[in-house]
Amino acid sequence: MFHGKLDGETDSRDHGGVENVEPPPLGDLATGYLLGLLAGEGHFGGDGRQAHVTLRMHTRHEQLFRWLEEAIPGSRLYGPYSHGGRSYYQWMVRGRALTETIAPLVAAHLDLLDDHVAGRFLDMCSRYGLSLPEAPEHVPGRDAT
Repeated sequence: MFHGKLDGETDSRDHGGVENVEPPPLGDLATGYLLGLLAGEGHFGGDGRQAHVTLRMHTRHEQLFRWLEEAIPGSRLYGPYSHGGRSYYQWMVRGRALTETIAPLVAAHLDLLDDHVAGRFLDMCSRYGLSLPEAPEHVPGRDAT
């Protein structure tokens, strides 16, 4: 797949924009940190054609965004943007990086998420037909219907 630099997309440091690089295994701490970021600041949605997960935060968090780029090959960082008096970056995951890395990771730890976040994730998966091979059979606090 060819990828041209989109308006606002930052240059990738280490993986050169290569999308088929295997992600390094995330340890328990990194996995928990990523899940916390997605639960607290992330958006699970899509553009009507394909699912995406986005994370938007102030430019002072650039180091964190660079770590995300390294941890999740195929993800993209856009910005910095200045809008409405706010300066921010936006990190986005879609395509194979979403279906092969982020969605299975979140699904495997769905029991750690609160009902609101888990519901947003499951709605995105349902709306865009994402399969969840590692999803638990029962998530505490939710009906099994």
